[in-house]
Amino acid sequence: MPSRGRAIRGGQPEQDHWEQEKRTTHVCHRKARRGHLRGTTRGCGAGGRPRTIRRIAREAVGRDDVAEGVLVVAATPIGNMDDASPRLRRILAEADVVAAEDTRRLRRLAAALGISLRGRVVAYFDARETKRAGVLLEELRAGRDVVLLTDAGMPLVSDPGYRIVRAAIDAGIRVTCVPGPSALTAALAVGGLPVERFCFEGFLPRRAAERRRRLTELAAETRTMVFFEAPHRIFATLTDMAKAFGPGRAAVVCRELTKEHEEIRRGTLQELAQWAQSGVRGELTLLVAGATEESVASGVPPLAQRVAELQATGVDRRTAIARVAAEAGVPRRQVFDAVVARKREVQSPPDR
Repeated sequence: MPSRGRAIRGGQPEQDHWEQEKRTTHVCHRKARRGHLRGTTRGCGAGGRPRTIRRIAREAVGRDDVAEGVLVVAATPIGNMDDASPRLRRILAEADVVAAEDTRRLRRLAAALGISLRGRVVAYFDARETKRAGVLLEELRAGRDVVLLTDAGMPLVSDPGYRIVRAAIDAGIRVTCVPGPSALTAALAVGGLPVERFCFEGFLPRRAAERRRRLTELAAETRTMVFFEAPHRIFATLTDMAKAFGPGRAAVVCRELTKEHEEIRRGTLQELAQWAQSGVRGELTLLVAGATEESVASGVPPLAQRVAELQATGVDRRTAIARVAAEAGVPRRQVFDAVVARKREVQSPPDR
């Protein structure tokens, strides 16, 4: 889910979670000695192992002989709490360990869903992903279920999660998911651009030069492109896209998807840049139409087109090429070659 641009810090002290786990385990064993858990699906099984692990493992792989834990990658609502599935509610309530991008947001989510988290809560965000992946792997090897989630949407999609998923797979531990809301697929569904083929770029580089260079590399992409962007950078991004792709390229800005103030703004890149100039708030997902086959065949037309636009205002070609190269973050030679290629195409007679 688009959430970059804000700092994420861990939530409650881990000591509290360890103490909670100790208390839960102690009570669990005590009840087991009294026979209170006979015939139940919660609490501890043989050897003190939580029965919820067997339930989730059966759902994931259809087997009962699962010794290790299961890593469950879970999608959470991107704005509307009613989008949370009953399966998500149950697994969150039963998990032994919940790894969350922001533990405070997790607790607010649990409160909104009316569930109590009985398991240990671990902060799992970008700055700690490598270190915490090892910790979570040990939990899985010890036979504990781990649920991985981020602030909103599906983990790993421009969010933390890859390292622990990869580590679990390499260790032979089962990985399953609880599918659900995603800003990526929601935007594609309502955007109105072709979706039979698309590519997801996530967040563009924050530095202007790097962002322009990346957009120049995407100028010939024919698939619909999907981006996440922060509100304070959307105007600059749309402006750079208009220069790299051409001002008339179709695009869609999806704001606050599934929330009360959801807005779908469609238009050209130039029109959307003008709209964003006055300021935009909220979570943003951006769709941009792919290049046409005709434009791809002509080389890198946005660069040559931008040079032509500057020349039309009285700027000489040499200066125009230098300016476009600086804007796009590419060598002047690349812009010059695009201008020459376009000139040759215009002068060449059509095939008969």
